[in-house]
Amino acid sequence: MIKILTVIGARPQIIKSAALSRAIRTHFSKDIKEIILHTGQHYDENMSEVFFKEMGIPAPDYNLNVGSGSHGKQTAAMLDGIEEVLHKEKPHCLVVYGDTNSTLAAAVAAVKIHIPVVHIEAGLRSFNKAMPEEVNRIACDHCSTLLFSPTKTGYNNLVKENFSPNNKGPFTADHPGIYHCGDVMYDNTLFFASVAEKNTKIIDDLKLTGKDYILLTIHRNNNTDDPDRLNSILKSLNEISIDNKLDIIFPAHPRTSKMLEQGHGKNIVTELKKNKLFHIIPPASFLEMLTLEKNCSMVFTDSGGVQKEAFFLHKPCVVLRAETEWTELVDCGNSILAEADAKRIKDAFTHFKNKREFTYQPIFGDGKAAEFICKEILSNFKA
Repeated sequence: MIKILTVIGARPQIIKSAALSRAIRTHFSKDIKEIILHTGQHYDENMSEVFFKEMGIPAPDYNLNVGSGSHGKQTAAMLDGIEEVLHKEKPHCLVVYGDTNSTLAAAVAAVKIHIPVVHIEAGLRSFNKAMPEEVNRIACDHCSTLLFSPTKTGYNNLVKENFSPNNKGPFTADHPGIYHCGDVMYDNTLFFASVAEKNTKIIDDLKLTGKDYILLTIHRNNNTDDPDRLNSILKSLNEISIDNKLDIIFPAHPRTSKMLEQGHGKNIVTELKKNKLFHIIPPASFLEMLTLEKNCSMVFTDSGGVQKEAFFLHKPCVVLRAETEWTELVDCGNSILAEADAKRIKDAFTHFKNKREFTYQPIFGDGKAAEFICKEILSNFKA
C-alpha cells in the first residue's frame, strides 16, 4: 500500500479532493492510504467545515489553522507546518489542487525534500502574472512529478512550457509525466447533482420556486479590494435586476462582505438594500451552490470553479475578469469575458438573454478523472 498526503486549504480544493477521496474509498482502498492536511487557509465554517460534512470527505488528519494574512506570512506558516508533517508521515507523494497559497507552499515544501508532487489541475494559464494564482500554478507545475490537466488546452500549455509529452515512467521532478485526464470537478458534479436538490432547501427558503434569477459570486481580490471595480459590478447587476424585474442571488464570500462593510461598495450597498430582488446571502455550501446553479437562468462570476460548474449544468456564464483559464468555454460561446465594465456586463446579459441555441461539448472528460489519477499514481509510485 502506498501513502499519499493530500493538502487542501480553500473551498474549491476541499470540493475537488472529494472526488479523489471517493475514488480511493470505492476502488483503491487496499492500495492507497490517504492522509489529509488542511492548512486552514479558509477558516470560516461555511467556507470549509461544512464541505467535509456534506460531501463525505474524511476529517483532516492535520489542520495548521493558518487563517488569513499577507501572502508572505500565510505561505511561510504553511511551509513550516507542511514540511514538519512531510518529515513525520514520509508519504510516497504529495497531492495538491489548483492554484492557492496552500498549493504553492505544499509543492515547494515537498520538492525541496525530494517528495514527489502530484498536481491536479495542472497547465491552466490566464497569462496574467498580476494574478497571484497564476504565479502559484506556474511554480507548482514546475515543482511537480505528475501533472494532471483537466483539458486539452491545459495539456498543450504544458507542452509549450517544454514539458515533454514523450517522457516515459518512472517519472521524477526532472523527468515529469503530463496527462490530459478530465476534470475531477466534473466527476463531482455528476455524482452530486442528482442529490443536491433533495438535500437542500435553499430554493424554497429564498422563495425562488418557478422564478428566473441570476446567480452572482465575487471573491477575487482585484474585484473585492478595488472600490471602483466592486461598485461597477454591483451597480450593473442591480440595474439589470431592476430593469428586468429579475432576482439576483449573491452568496457573499467573507472577503467580499468585509470589503462592503468597510465601504468599498461606496453607496451601492444602500441601493442594493432598496431593491427587494437583490438578495445578499451567506456563503452557500457545495450542494446549495449546485442547486442554485442548476435552477438559475444565468451566472455572473469571477470564480474559475463556478465558470465550470455553470458549463457542467448548461448555464451561460458572464466572467467578471479580463481573462480566464477556461478559454474553451469562451471559444464555444457559453461564457463571455466582461471584466468589471458596466457596458460589457449589460451587453453580455442581453446577449445571453436573447440567445436560443447553446452547445455543451464534452470538454472535461467522462466523469472518471479521479479513478484515472489514482491508477497513474499507483503505476508510478511503488510501496
